[in-house]
Amino acid sequence: MTRIMRSLLSITAVLLAGCTLAPKYTRPEAPVPGNWPSGPAYKDAQAAHDAPAATVLAWREFFTDERLQKVIETALNSNRDLRTAALNVERARALYGIQRAELLPTVNAAGNASAQRVPTDLSSNGAATTSRQYGVNLGIASWEIDFFGRIRSLKDKALEEYLATAQARHSAQILLVSGVANAYLTLAADRENLRLAQDTLENQRSAYDLIRRRYEAGILSELDTRQAQTRVDAARVDVALFSRLTAQDENALNLLAGSPVPGELLPPDLSAVSPFRGISPGMSSDVLLRRPDILQAESLLKAANANIGAARAALFPRISLTAAAGTASSELSGLFRSGSGAWNYSSQVVSPIFDARAWSALEAVKVEREIALAQYEKAIQSAFREVADALAVRGTVDEQLVAQTSFADAVAETYRLSNARYTKGIDSFLGVLDAQRSLYAAQQGLISIRLAKLANQVQLYAVLGGGA
Repeated sequence: MTRIMRSLLSITAVLLAGCTLAPKYTRPEAPVPGNWPSGPAYKDAQAAHDAPAATVLAWREFFTDERLQKVIETALNSNRDLRTAALNVERARALYGIQRAELLPTVNAAGNASAQRVPTDLSSNGAATTSRQYGVNLGIASWEIDFFGRIRSLKDKALEEYLATAQARHSAQILLVSGVANAYLTLAADRENLRLAQDTLENQRSAYDLIRRRYEAGILSELDTRQAQTRVDAARVDVALFSRLTAQDENALNLLAGSPVPGELLPPDLSAVSPFRGISPGMSSDVLLRRPDILQAESLLKAANANIGAARAALFPRISLTAAAGTASSELSGLFRSGSGAWNYSSQVVSPIFDARAWSALEAVKVEREIALAQYEKAIQSAFREVADALAVRGTVDEQLVAQTSFADAVAETYRLSNARYTKGIDSFLGVLDAQRSLYAAQQGLISIRLAKLANQVQLYAVLGGGA
Protein backbone atom coordinates (compact mmCIF):
# COMPACT_ATOMS: atom_id res chain seq x y z
CA MET A 1 0.00 0.00 0.00
CA THR A 2 2.86 2.37 0.80
CA ARG A 3 4.49 1.71 -2.59
CA ILE A 4 1.21 2.38 -4.38
CA MET A 5 0.64 5.69 -2.59
CA ARG A 6 4.25 6.71 -3.20
CA SER A 7 3.84 5.96 -6.89
CA LEU A 8 0.64 7.97 -7.06
CA LEU A 9 2.30 10.94 -5.40
CA SER A 10 5.20 10.72 -7.85
CA ILE A 11 2.82 10.67 -10.82
CA THR A 12 0.94 13.62 -9.36
CA ALA A 13 4.13 15.66 -8.98
CA VAL A 14 5.14 14.93 -12.58
CA LEU A 15 1.73 15.88 -13.89
CA LEU A 16 1.57 19.12 -11.90
CA ALA A 17 4.84 20.18 -13.49
CA GLY A 18 3.81 19.12 -16.98
CA CYS A 19 2.94 21.18 -20.02
CA THR A 20 -0.34 21.86 -21.78
CA LEU A 21 -1.54 22.09 -25.37
CA ALA A 22 -2.60 25.71 -24.96
CA PRO A 23 -1.04 28.20 -27.41
CA LYS A 24 1.77 30.30 -26.00
CA TYR A 25 0.31 33.59 -24.83
CA THR A 26 1.82 36.82 -26.10
CA ARG A 27 0.36 40.16 -25.13
CA PRO A 28 -1.14 41.79 -28.24
CA GLU A 29 0.11 45.15 -29.40
CA ALA A 30 -1.98 48.02 -28.09
CA PRO A 31 -4.13 49.37 -30.96
CA VAL A 32 -3.58 53.01 -29.91
CA PRO A 33 -0.82 55.58 -30.47
CA GLY A 34 2.16 55.46 -28.14
CA ASN A 35 1.68 59.07 -27.02
CA TRP A 36 -1.31 61.15 -26.05
CA PRO A 37 -2.96 63.52 -28.55
CA SER A 38 -1.46 66.95 -29.04
CA GLY A 39 -2.89 70.22 -30.20
CA PRO A 40 -4.49 73.42 -28.91
CA ALA A 41 -6.93 71.49 -26.70
CA TYR A 42 -4.21 69.37 -25.06
CA LYS A 43 -2.10 71.82 -23.13
CA ASP A 44 0.39 70.11 -20.79
CA ALA A 45 -0.81 66.67 -21.95
CA GLN A 46 2.81 65.52 -22.27
CA ALA A 47 4.40 67.68 -19.61
CA ALA A 48 5.37 64.92 -17.18
CA HIS A 49 8.12 62.42 -18.00
CA ASP A 50 7.93 60.42 -14.80
CA ALA A 51 5.51 57.63 -13.95
CA PRO A 52 1.90 58.80 -13.79
CA ALA A 53 0.82 59.69 -10.28
CA ALA A 54 -2.52 57.93 -10.76
CA THR A 55 -0.78 54.54 -10.55
CA VAL A 56 0.54 55.19 -7.05
CA LEU A 57 -1.71 57.93 -5.68
CA ALA A 58 -4.22 56.49 -3.19
CA TRP A 59 -7.68 57.99 -3.10
CA ARG A 60 -7.02 59.49 0.33
CA GLU A 61 -4.06 61.37 -1.12
CA PHE A 62 -5.99 62.59 -4.14
CA PHE A 63 -9.21 63.60 -2.38
CA THR A 64 -7.87 65.91 0.29
CA ASP A 65 -11.26 67.17 1.55
CA GLU A 66 -11.80 65.54 4.96
CA ARG A 67 -15.58 65.47 4.70
CA LEU A 68 -15.44 63.85 1.28
CA GLN A 69 -12.92 61.32 2.59
CA LYS A 70 -15.37 60.25 5.28
CA VAL A 71 -18.18 59.87 2.75
CA ILE A 72 -15.96 57.76 0.47
CA GLU A 73 -14.87 55.59 3.38
CA THR A 74 -18.51 55.02 4.31
CA ALA A 75 -19.26 54.00 0.72
CA LEU A 76 -16.34 51.56 0.59
CA ASN A 77 -17.64 49.90 3.75
CA SER A 78 -21.37 49.95 3.02
CA ASN A 79 -22.03 50.12 -0.73
CA ARG A 80 -23.92 46.99 -1.79
CA ASP A 81 -22.59 46.89 -5.35
CA LEU A 82 -19.02 46.87 -4.09
CA ARG A 83 -19.94 44.22 -1.54
CA THR A 84 -21.39 42.09 -4.33
CA ALA A 85 -18.22 42.54 -6.37
CA ALA A 86 -16.12 41.40 -3.40
CA LEU A 87 -18.32 38.33 -2.95
CA ASN A 88 -17.94 37.53 -6.64
CA VAL A 89 -14.18 37.48 -6.10
CA GLU A 90 -14.56 35.03 -3.22
CA ARG A 91 -16.79 32.82 -5.35
CA ALA A 92 -14.32 32.88 -8.25
CA ARG A 93 -11.48 31.97 -5.89
CA ALA A 94 -13.48 29.00 -4.59
CA LEU A 95 -14.28 27.86 -8.13
CA TYR A 96 -10.59 28.07 -9.00
CA GLY A 97 -9.81 25.93 -5.95
CA ILE A 98 -12.31 23.33 -7.14
CA GLN A 99 -10.82 23.22 -10.62
CA ARG A 100 -7.26 23.08 -9.29
CA ALA A 101 -8.20 20.16 -7.05
CA GLU A 102 -9.12 18.14 -10.17
CA LEU A 103 -5.38 17.60 -10.69
CA LEU A 104 -5.14 15.68 -7.43
CA PRO A 105 -6.63 12.25 -6.79
CA THR A 106 -9.57 11.99 -4.44
CA VAL A 107 -8.71 9.50 -1.70
CA ASN A 108 -11.58 7.89 0.18
CA ALA A 109 -11.66 5.47 3.11
CA ALA A 110 -14.32 2.79 2.87
CA GLY A 111 -15.46 -0.10 5.00
CA ASN A 112 -17.77 -2.92 3.94
CA ALA A 113 -19.41 -5.96 5.43
CA SER A 114 -21.43 -8.64 3.64
CA ALA A 115 -22.97 -12.01 4.51
CA GLN A 116 -24.40 -14.70 2.23
CA ARG A 117 -26.21 -18.00 2.95
CA VAL A 118 -26.15 -20.75 0.31
CA PRO A 119 -28.95 -23.36 0.67
CA THR A 120 -28.28 -27.10 0.59
CA ASP A 121 -29.41 -27.72 -2.98
CA LEU A 122 -27.08 -24.99 -4.30
CA SER A 123 -24.12 -25.77 -2.09
CA SER A 124 -21.13 -27.54 -3.64
CA ASN A 125 -20.64 -29.74 -0.58
CA GLY A 126 -24.30 -30.63 -0.08
CA ALA A 127 -24.64 -28.62 3.14
CA ALA A 128 -26.03 -25.15 3.73
CA THR A 129 -23.24 -22.62 4.24
CA THR A 130 -23.02 -19.03 5.42
CA SER A 131 -20.14 -16.84 4.26
CA ARG A 132 -19.14 -13.47 5.61
CA GLN A 133 -16.67 -10.88 4.37
CA TYR A 134 -15.34 -7.73 6.00
CA GLY A 135 -13.03 -5.18 4.48
CA VAL A 136 -11.43 -1.78 5.07
CA ASN A 137 -9.56 0.02 2.30
CA LEU A 138 -8.14 3.33 1.18
CA GLY A 139 -8.85 3.98 -2.46
CA ILE A 140 -8.90 6.31 -5.46
CA ALA A 141 -11.84 6.22 -7.85
CA SER A 142 -11.56 7.24 -11.52
CA TRP A 143 -8.67 9.66 -11.23
CA GLU A 144 -7.86 11.13 -14.63
CA ILE A 145 -4.13 11.19 -15.25
CA ASP A 146 -3.62 14.50 -17.03
CA PHE A 147 -1.02 13.50 -19.61
CA PHE A 148 -2.14 16.03 -22.22
CA GLY A 149 -2.90 18.94 -19.91
CA ARG A 150 -6.69 19.07 -20.26
CA ILE A 151 -7.27 19.59 -16.54
CA ARG A 152 -4.28 21.94 -16.22
CA SER A 153 -5.67 24.07 -19.02
CA LEU A 154 -9.03 24.22 -17.29
CA LYS A 155 -7.20 25.11 -14.07
CA ASP A 156 -5.37 27.95 -15.85
CA LYS A 157 -8.65 29.14 -17.30
CA ALA A 158 -10.26 29.21 -13.85
CA LEU A 159 -7.26 31.09 -12.45
CA GLU A 160 -7.49 33.81 -15.11
CA GLU A 161 -11.23 34.10 -14.57
CA TYR A 162 -10.56 34.54 -10.86
CA LEU A 163 -7.97 37.23 -11.59
CA ALA A 164 -10.41 38.92 -13.97
CA THR A 165 -13.03 38.97 -11.23
CA ALA A 166 -10.52 40.51 -8.82
CA GLN A 167 -9.75 43.23 -11.36
CA ALA A 168 -13.48 43.78 -11.87
CA ARG A 169 -13.77 44.36 -8.15
CA HIS A 170 -10.95 46.92 -8.33
CA SER A 171 -12.71 48.63 -11.24
CA ALA A 172 -15.92 48.70 -9.22
CA GLN A 173 -14.08 50.39 -6.36
CA ILE A 174 -12.63 53.07 -8.65
CA LEU A 175 -16.07 53.61 -10.16
CA LEU A 176 -17.58 53.90 -6.70
CA VAL A 177 -14.97 56.35 -5.42
CA SER A 178 -15.27 58.57 -8.49
CA GLY A 179 -19.06 58.25 -8.41
CA VAL A 180 -19.22 59.38 -4.80
CA ALA A 181 -16.90 62.31 -5.56
CA ASN A 182 -18.99 63.37 -8.56
CA ALA A 183 -22.23 63.07 -6.61
CA TYR A 184 -20.66 65.12 -3.81
CA LEU A 185 -19.57 67.83 -6.27
CA THR A 186 -22.94 67.85 -8.00
CA LEU A 187 -24.67 68.37 -4.67
CA ALA A 188 -22.27 71.22 -3.85
CA ALA A 189 -22.93 72.87 -7.22
CA ASP A 190 -26.71 72.53 -6.95
CA ARG A 191 -26.65 73.92 -3.42
CA GLU A 192 -24.67 76.89 -4.74
CA ASN A 193 -27.18 77.30 -7.57
CA LEU A 194 -30.00 77.14 -5.03
CA ARG A 195 -28.42 79.87 -2.94
CA LEU A 196 -27.91 81.98 -6.08
CA ALA A 197 -31.56 81.47 -7.02
CA GLN A 198 -32.70 82.38 -3.50
CA ASP A 199 -30.56 85.55 -3.51
CA THR A 200 -31.89 86.45 -6.94
CA LEU A 201 -35.46 85.89 -5.78
CA GLU A 202 -34.92 88.11 -2.75
CA ASN A 203 -33.44 90.89 -4.90
CA GLN A 204 -36.21 90.58 -7.46
CA ARG A 205 -38.87 90.73 -4.80
CA SER A 206 -37.32 93.89 -3.35
CA ALA A 207 -37.19 95.45 -6.80
CA TYR A 208 -40.75 94.36 -7.53
CA ASP A 209 -42.06 95.82 -4.27
CA LEU A 210 -40.35 99.14 -5.04
CA ILE A 211 -41.69 99.24 -8.60
CA ARG A 212 -45.18 98.25 -7.45
CA ARG A 213 -45.26 101.10 -4.92
CA ARG A 214 -44.08 103.55 -7.58
CA TYR A 215 -46.75 102.23 -9.91
CA GLU A 216 -49.43 102.69 -7.25
CA ALA A 217 -48.16 106.26 -6.83
CA GLY A 218 -48.62 106.82 -10.55
CA ILE A 219 -44.91 107.23 -11.26
CA LEU A 220 -44.40 104.04 -13.33
CA SER A 221 -46.50 102.20 -15.86
CA GLU A 222 -48.15 98.82 -15.38
CA LEU A 223 -45.71 97.38 -17.95
CA ASP A 224 -42.78 97.92 -15.59
CA THR A 225 -44.69 96.19 -12.80
CA ARG A 226 -45.52 93.16 -14.96
CA GLN A 227 -41.95 92.91 -16.22
CA ALA A 228 -40.63 92.94 -12.67
CA GLN A 229 -43.15 90.28 -11.70
CA THR A 230 -41.90 87.97 -14.48
CA ARG A 231 -38.41 87.99 -12.96
CA VAL A 232 -39.82 87.20 -9.53
CA ASP A 233 -41.75 84.24 -10.90
CA ALA A 234 -38.75 83.02 -12.90
CA ALA A 235 -36.62 83.09 -9.76
CA ARG A 236 -39.30 81.20 -7.84
CA VAL A 237 -39.25 78.52 -10.53
CA ASP A 238 -35.48 78.15 -10.18
CA VAL A 239 -35.67 78.00 -6.39
CA ALA A 240 -38.16 75.13 -6.65
CA LEU A 241 -36.04 73.44 -9.32
CA PHE A 242 -32.79 73.53 -7.38
CA SER A 243 -34.56 72.59 -4.14
CA ARG A 244 -35.69 69.42 -5.89
CA LEU A 245 -32.27 68.78 -7.44
CA THR A 246 -30.44 69.12 -4.13
CA ALA A 247 -32.85 66.67 -2.51
CA GLN A 248 -32.29 64.20 -5.37
CA ASP A 249 -28.53 64.73 -5.15
CA GLU A 250 -28.61 63.84 -1.46
CA ASN A 251 -30.63 60.70 -2.25
CA ALA A 252 -28.10 59.67 -4.89
CA LEU A 253 -25.20 60.26 -2.50
CA ASN A 254 -26.91 58.25 0.23
CA LEU A 255 -27.41 55.35 -2.19
CA LEU A 256 -23.75 55.35 -3.19
CA ALA A 257 -22.63 55.64 0.42
CA GLY A 258 -24.85 52.73 1.42
CA SER A 259 -26.29 54.67 4.37
CA PRO A 260 -27.54 58.20 5.08
CA VAL A 261 -24.72 60.74 5.01
CA PRO A 262 -24.72 63.00 8.10
CA GLY A 263 -25.60 66.61 7.37
CA GLU A 264 -22.31 67.91 8.73
CA LEU A 265 -20.47 66.01 5.98
CA LEU A 266 -22.48 67.57 3.14
CA PRO A 267 -20.85 70.46 1.24
CA PRO A 268 -22.53 73.89 1.38
CA ASP A 269 -21.09 74.89 -2.02
CA LEU A 270 -18.20 74.24 -4.40
CA SER A 271 -15.89 76.75 -2.75
CA ALA A 272 -16.07 74.72 0.47
CA VAL A 273 -14.55 71.63 -1.24
CA SER A 274 -10.80 71.39 -0.74
CA PRO A 275 -8.76 71.31 -3.99
CA PHE A 276 -7.77 67.88 -5.31
CA ARG A 277 -4.20 66.75 -5.90
CA GLY A 278 -2.92 67.25 -9.44
CA ILE A 279 -2.08 64.16 -11.51
CA SER A 280 -0.48 63.62 -14.90
CA PRO A 281 -0.76 60.70 -17.33
CA GLY A 282 2.92 60.91 -18.24
CA MET A 283 4.31 60.70 -21.77
CA SER A 284 3.32 57.17 -22.82
CA SER A 285 -0.11 55.63 -23.25
CA ASP A 286 1.30 52.33 -21.90
CA VAL A 287 -0.11 53.40 -18.53
CA LEU A 288 -3.48 52.18 -19.84
CA LEU A 289 -2.25 48.58 -19.63
CA ARG A 290 -2.32 48.90 -15.84
CA ARG A 291 -5.94 49.95 -15.66
CA PRO A 292 -8.06 47.34 -13.84
CA ASP A 293 -10.57 47.00 -16.68
CA ILE A 294 -7.73 46.44 -19.17
CA LEU A 295 -6.16 43.84 -16.89
CA GLN A 296 -9.58 42.23 -16.54
CA ALA A 297 -9.97 42.03 -20.32
CA GLU A 298 -6.46 40.59 -20.65
CA SER A 299 -7.17 37.93 -18.01
CA LEU A 300 -10.29 36.92 -19.92
CA LEU A 301 -8.16 36.72 -23.08
CA LYS A 302 -5.69 34.46 -21.25
CA ALA A 303 -8.60 32.34 -20.01
CA ALA A 304 -9.85 31.91 -23.58
CA ASN A 305 -6.29 31.01 -24.63
CA ALA A 306 -6.09 28.33 -21.92
CA ASN A 307 -9.48 26.98 -22.97
CA ILE A 308 -8.00 26.17 -26.38
CA GLY A 309 -5.55 23.86 -24.63
CA ALA A 310 -8.40 22.03 -22.92
CA ALA A 311 -10.27 21.67 -26.22
CA ARG A 312 -7.14 20.34 -27.96
CA ALA A 313 -6.48 17.86 -25.14
CA ALA A 314 -10.02 16.54 -25.53
CA LEU A 315 -8.94 15.12 -28.92
CA PHE A 316 -6.33 12.89 -27.26
CA PRO A 317 -6.80 9.76 -25.14
CA ARG A 318 -7.91 10.05 -21.54
CA ILE A 319 -6.37 7.75 -18.96
CA SER A 320 -8.08 7.16 -15.65
CA LEU A 321 -7.01 5.08 -12.67
CA THR A 322 -8.97 3.35 -9.93
CA ALA A 323 -7.04 1.77 -7.06
CA ALA A 324 -7.60 0.62 -3.51
CA ALA A 325 -5.49 -0.94 -0.77
CA GLY A 326 -6.58 -2.25 2.63
CA THR A 327 -7.44 -5.42 4.52
CA ALA A 328 -10.11 -8.08 4.07
CA SER A 329 -11.18 -11.05 6.17
CA SER A 330 -14.04 -13.46 6.61
CA GLU A 331 -14.14 -12.51 10.27
CA LEU A 332 -14.39 -9.03 11.70
CA SER A 333 -11.70 -9.80 14.25
CA GLY A 334 -9.30 -10.84 11.50
CA LEU A 335 -9.29 -7.59 9.59
CA PHE A 336 -5.96 -6.43 10.91
CA ARG A 337 -4.17 -9.77 11.31
CA SER A 338 -1.04 -10.58 9.40
CA GLY A 339 -1.74 -11.69 5.86
CA SER A 340 -5.10 -9.94 5.56
CA GLY A 341 -3.80 -7.28 3.16
CA ALA A 342 -5.74 -6.79 -0.04
CA TRP A 343 -5.47 -4.45 -3.01
CA ASN A 344 -6.85 -3.88 -6.44
CA TYR A 345 -6.39 -1.46 -9.25
CA SER A 346 -7.69 -0.88 -12.74
CA SER A 347 -6.95 1.59 -15.46
CA GLN A 348 -8.95 2.77 -18.43
CA VAL A 349 -7.90 4.44 -21.64
CA VAL A 350 -10.56 6.15 -23.74
CA SER A 351 -9.38 7.39 -27.12
CA PRO A 352 -11.74 9.37 -29.34
CA ILE A 353 -12.10 7.83 -32.79
CA PHE A 354 -14.89 9.89 -34.27
CA ASP A 355 -16.44 12.78 -32.33
CA ALA A 356 -17.44 15.72 -34.52
CA ARG A 357 -18.43 17.65 -31.41
CA ALA A 358 -14.84 17.80 -30.18
CA TRP A 359 -13.60 19.41 -33.40
CA SER A 360 -16.53 21.85 -33.38
CA ALA A 361 -15.78 22.65 -29.74
CA LEU A 362 -12.16 23.41 -30.65
CA GLU A 363 -13.30 25.78 -33.39
CA ALA A 364 -15.74 27.41 -30.96
CA VAL A 365 -13.08 28.13 -28.33
CA LYS A 366 -10.77 29.53 -31.01
CA VAL A 367 -13.51 31.94 -32.03
CA GLU A 368 -14.08 32.78 -28.35
CA ARG A 369 -10.41 33.73 -28.13
CA GLU A 370 -10.76 36.04 -31.11
CA ILE A 371 -13.80 37.61 -29.45
CA ALA A 372 -11.82 38.08 -26.22
CA LEU A 373 -8.97 39.63 -28.24
CA ALA A 374 -11.35 42.08 -29.92
CA GLN A 375 -12.85 42.98 -26.54
CA TYR A 376 -9.36 43.50 -25.08
CA GLU A 377 -8.37 45.81 -27.91
CA LYS A 378 -11.68 47.67 -27.69
CA ALA A 379 -11.14 48.17 -23.95
CA ILE A 380 -7.73 49.75 -24.66
CA GLN A 381 -9.19 52.00 -27.35
CA SER A 382 -12.04 53.09 -25.07
CA ALA A 383 -9.58 53.80 -22.27
CA PHE A 384 -7.41 55.88 -24.62
CA ARG A 385 -10.44 57.87 -25.71
CA GLU A 386 -11.49 58.47 -22.08
CA VAL A 387 -8.05 59.77 -21.11
CA ALA A 388 -7.82 61.89 -24.27
CA ASP A 389 -11.24 63.42 -23.54
CA ALA A 390 -10.21 64.19 -19.97
CA LEU A 391 -6.97 65.77 -21.18
CA ALA A 392 -8.89 67.89 -23.67
CA VAL A 393 -11.09 69.20 -20.87
CA ARG A 394 -8.08 69.83 -18.63
CA GLY A 395 -6.30 71.71 -21.40
CA THR A 396 -9.22 74.09 -21.99
CA VAL A 397 -11.23 74.38 -18.78
CA ASP A 398 -8.90 76.88 -17.10
CA GLU A 399 -9.12 79.27 -20.04
CA GLN A 400 -12.87 78.76 -20.13
CA LEU A 401 -13.08 79.52 -16.41
CA VAL A 402 -11.04 82.72 -16.77
CA ALA A 403 -13.19 83.85 -19.68
CA GLN A 404 -16.44 83.04 -17.87
CA THR A 405 -15.26 84.90 -14.77
CA SER A 406 -14.43 87.97 -16.86
CA PHE A 407 -17.77 87.67 -18.63
CA ALA A 408 -19.68 87.44 -15.33
CA ASP A 409 -17.83 90.51 -14.00
CA ALA A 410 -18.63 92.45 -17.16
CA VAL A 411 -22.30 91.48 -17.03
CA ALA A 412 -22.44 92.45 -13.34
CA GLU A 413 -21.09 95.90 -14.24
CA THR A 414 -23.60 96.12 -17.10
CA TYR A 415 -26.40 95.34 -14.69
CA ARG A 416 -25.16 98.00 -12.27
CA LEU A 417 -25.02 100.64 -15.00
CA SER A 418 -28.40 99.65 -16.43
CA ASN A 419 -29.99 99.87 -13.01
CA ALA A 420 -28.42 103.28 -12.42
CA ARG A 421 -29.66 104.59 -15.77
CA TYR A 422 -33.14 103.26 -15.03
CA THR A 423 -33.14 104.91 -11.62
CA LYS A 424 -32.26 108.25 -13.23
CA GLY A 425 -35.02 107.77 -15.82
CA ILE A 426 -32.61 107.50 -18.77
CA ASP A 427 -33.48 103.92 -19.81
CA SER A 428 -36.53 101.70 -19.52
CA PHE A 429 -36.86 98.82 -17.09
CA LEU A 430 -36.53 96.38 -19.99
CA GLY A 431 -32.76 97.08 -20.13
CA VAL A 432 -32.48 96.28 -16.43
CA LEU A 433 -34.35 93.03 -16.94
CA ASP A 434 -32.09 91.98 -19.81
CA ALA A 435 -28.96 92.81 -17.81
CA GLN A 436 -30.24 90.97 -14.74
CA ARG A 437 -31.18 87.92 -16.80
CA SER A 438 -27.71 87.89 -18.42
CA LEU A 439 -26.04 88.24 -15.02
CA TYR A 440 -28.00 85.34 -13.56
CA ALA A 441 -27.14 83.11 -16.53
CA ALA A 442 -23.46 84.13 -16.34
CA GLN A 443 -23.30 83.28 -12.65
CA GLN A 444 -24.91 79.90 -13.28
CA GLY A 445 -22.44 79.30 -16.11
CA LEU A 446 -19.56 80.10 -13.78
CA ILE A 447 -20.79 77.52 -11.27
CA SER A 448 -21.15 74.99 -14.09
CA ILE A 449 -17.58 75.49 -15.31
CA ARG A 450 -16.16 75.28 -11.80
CA LEU A 451 -18.01 71.99 -11.39
CA ALA A 452 -16.70 70.79 -14.76
CA LYS A 453 -13.12 71.52 -13.70
CA LEU A 454 -13.40 69.55 -10.46
CA ALA A 455 -15.31 66.73 -12.13
CA ASN A 456 -12.61 66.51 -14.81
CA GLN A 457 -9.97 66.04 -12.13
CA VAL A 458 -12.01 63.17 -10.73
CA GLN A 459 -12.47 61.74 -14.23
CA LEU A 460 -8.74 61.89 -14.98
CA TYR A 461 -8.02 60.18 -11.67
CA ALA A 462 -10.48 57.40 -12.54
CA VAL A 463 -9.48 56.82 -16.19
CA LEU A 464 -5.80 56.56 -15.24
CA GLY A 465 -6.55 53.64 -12.95
CA GLY A 466 -7.19 55.32 -9.61
CA GLY A 467 -5.55 54.07 -6.47
CA ALA A 468 -6.27 51.80 -3.54
